[in-house]
Amino acid sequence: MKDIRPKLVKLLKENYCTPQILKIAKNLKEPSTTIHYNIKKLEEEKVIKTYKAVFDYKKIDEGFCSYALINLSSEEYVNPEKIAMDLSKYPEIESIDICTGDWELVLKIRTKDQDEYYNFIKNVLSRKGIVKIKSLTSLKQLKTEFVKLF
Repeated sequence: MKDIRPKLVKLLKENYCTPQILKIAKNLKEPSTTIHYNIKKLEEEKVIKTYKAVFDYKKIDEGFCSYALINLSSEEYVNPEKIAMDLSKYPEIESIDICTGDWELVLKIRTKDQDEYYNFIKNVLSRKGIVKIKSLTSLKQLKTEFVKLF
């Protein structure tokens, strides 16, 4: 049989997941039609933005997780959303938060290993507008997207 797992993982990361209506119906002891109707309403109201698979990232060659704390130049400081939107096109960046305090942006980055992370920092984050980067390496993730991983 043909192995399409890498293609499938890519699609699952891009919002090709669906809720398990029957499982939810059993848990709530409600008809599946009621569950389906209410989920559709939540989607229409934009309460639910997307459905996402939660992966064992080591098994899909994205096991190195880091957080990059970023200071912006004074020119970019006035509009951090501009640089954040530009950075959001990179699939290695899992999340971007605009923050208060000592750092303007916090990025969660997933790569295969530290060499790939180094290349990402060197080729993507070493750019005009970013004046300082501090990296924090995640040693072990215990919970993500409200799912316990142990």
